Amino acid sequence: MPGSAPESRREPWADSLVDAEIDDVPAVGPTVLGSRRALAYLGVCLVLIGLNLRSVFSSFAAVLPEVTADAGLPGWAVVVLTTAPVTLLGVFAPLAPVLARRFGAERVLLGAMAVLTGGLLLRPLEAPGVGHLPALLAGTAACGAAISLCNVLLPGLVKRDFPHRLGLMGGLYTTAICASAALGAGFTYPLFKATGQWTAALWFWALPAAVVALLFLPVALRQRHGRQHAAAGGVNVWRSAIAWQVTIFMVLQAMMSFSVFAWLAPILRERGVDGNTAGLIVSASILLQMLGSLFAPALAARLRDQRAINVVVALMTGGGFALSIFGPLDLVWLWTGLLGLGQGSLTAVALTMIMLRTRDGHTAAHLSGMMQGVGYGVGSVGTLLVGQLHQSTGTFAAAGVLFLGVGTLAAVFGYRAGKDRFIG
Repeated sequence: MPGSAPESRREPWADSLVDAEIDDVPAVGPTVLGSRRALAYLGVCLVLIGLNLRSVFSSFAAVLPEVTADAGLPGWAVVVLTTAPVTLLGVFAPLAPVLARRFGAERVLLGAMAVLTGGLLLRPLEAPGVGHLPALLAGTAACGAAISLCNVLLPGLVKRDFPHRLGLMGGLYTTAICASAALGAGFTYPLFKATGQWTAALWFWALPAAVVALLFLPVALRQRHGRQHAAAGGVNVWRSAIAWQVTIFMVLQAMMSFSVFAWLAPILRERGVDGNTAGLIVSASILLQMLGSLFAPALAARLRDQRAINVVVALMTGGGFALSIFGPLDLVWLWTGLLGLGQGSLTAVALTMIMLRTRDGHTAAHLSGMMQGVGYGVGSVGTLLVGQLHQSTGTFAAAGVLFLGVGTLAAVFGYRAGKDRFIG
């Protein structure tokens, strides 16, 4: 019946974990483990991987003025360095299931963590005669590609290997991703002040990535993977109006979310907030994202439809972003708190739409692929526009107006996507 909550939807975080390998034939079995202790070890590894998936964005933003001044970055390079990682999240998303069929999801995740570590090590290097820019570009691109693979494959492993603990593992995994952004925002500038070098502050984030790769190494190497192929058939989400409404909702959400990761700290610093305080404010905003992301899916799943919650959280996010630019500086903690709570809730309900608008796991996987490919690829335009507007006008005021518009559009498409109906 419309408005009822099926048994499979009672744990919203479990529902948002989409298995990218669900179309594989023969079906992929669980990770080979020898004991309950080994299963717990795998769970810790997966959560720790999640803890490395957003610090790339927030750490760079925390010291962006110092990097720009010391490395002599031209305006176009700043825009590219803040936009390219998000674009690559969409570009490499379709490649993840293909690599998993060939090598196994565990080994692809291990390879992605190795590439992420290498990218983080490469990013601050200075090449003789050419400066920092080539390494910054190459390292940032490597990080974006690696994170894209992890984004796609990690939820499937959580769902496949922890069917009896989906609520717990889904919550831990999602919280770890939010915590990753908070840690990058909060600790990078203090690391810069302690060492006096932005390069050292950025190099630090290669350490946790390398540790996790080493911890995950024995698990990945133990797996024996047979060759799979993708099953044909199923609902064509690319021809579904509902799928496009959900995907555009995701695009607009991504435009705001990744612009916050890339630009909120520079916005605050341009308004006169010192680097340490700006990092703390961004971290607090991201912690409120975690709160919103924990409670919003549960509320969305219990509502008859999701139109109201989608509209409210979209307007909270766009309004919070604009107030962080235009609102009185004395109340900046309030504005960024509103932004964080709205953004975390918006991201969570956008992902929850995957299961609430589909009837089976195969359609959900196809919709997830569409949302990640288009959502992150097109959503990166947000960070690009903020950078271009700042370069053209010299202030972030135009970006504030932009995201009032983006938040309003997100409310419109969220209203459409929130109607109680199914793809196919």
